Amino acid sequence: MARRTSSVIPGFGLTLGFTLSYLALIVLIPLGAMLLFSLQLSADQWWALLNNRQLQFSLKLSFGTALAAALLNGILGTIIAWVLVRYTFPGRRIIDAMVDMPFALPTAVAGIALTALYAPNGLIGSLFPFKIAYTPLGITLALVFVTLPFVVRTLQPVLADIPKEVEEAAACLGAKPFQVFRHVLLPSLLPAWLTGFALAFARGVGEYGSVVFIAGNIPLKTEILPLLIVSKLDQYDYPSATAIGVIMLIVSFILLLLINILQRRIQPQL
Repeated sequence: MARRTSSVIPGFGLTLGFTLSYLALIVLIPLGAMLLFSLQLSADQWWALLNNRQLQFSLKLSFGTALAAALLNGILGTIIAWVLVRYTFPGRRIIDAMVDMPFALPTAVAGIALTALYAPNGLIGSLFPFKIAYTPLGITLALVFVTLPFVVRTLQPVLADIPKEVEEAAACLGAKPFQVFRHVLLPSLLPAWLTGFALAFARGVGEYGSVVFIAGNIPLKTEILPLLIVSKLDQYDYPSATAIGVIMLIVSFILLLLINILQRRIQPQL
């Protein structure tokens, strides 16, 4: 007779049921309802929506700027995380706390502040011969501001767990700085970097409050997907608004899935 083994975690069945129920109520049911609501559109309406030039441009703009901001934060966030973990200097705790400011600051307030700074007559925008606000560059800067904490906070604990002695030992054995980074630091940092990149990218795609002001909302120039959804809602075109949301979800899911597959394939090779 097989011996029954007890679960390590007491109440596993109850907690698992609560977890699945909570995820279904908070995530799956709303997404499923949005998908069902978008099915009110006929096949011809779906085809017309997908071939709409305004939607195609907003799709490219939203995902392009989110990707650019995530890549830029991947570089800047790594440097900031490295400085905060590896060095001790006056004001380090203040700078560390400032990283979380985009989380605490209302996105609309951030958008107004960025617009005031980077507008053609703003404090920073007036210093450049080209426009920053009301352009894709301004949108990218707003997304960089909003998504920076995702990369920094993802990399910080990983960097803190890497002992300095490992790097020093590699250097003592004759490894050059690039070799130390490639063979000692990169294997531990890359999975966390990809996670932070994916989080920043996902947040950037759906960001609205901090972008809507600095974008200028010019059709076929600076109109982002969330704004297009809001305009459809203002017109009481709920099926089209939910359909655009479904398109965003599908494209985001495919891109995030590819990032996760890349993360799984790279990790064993490092």
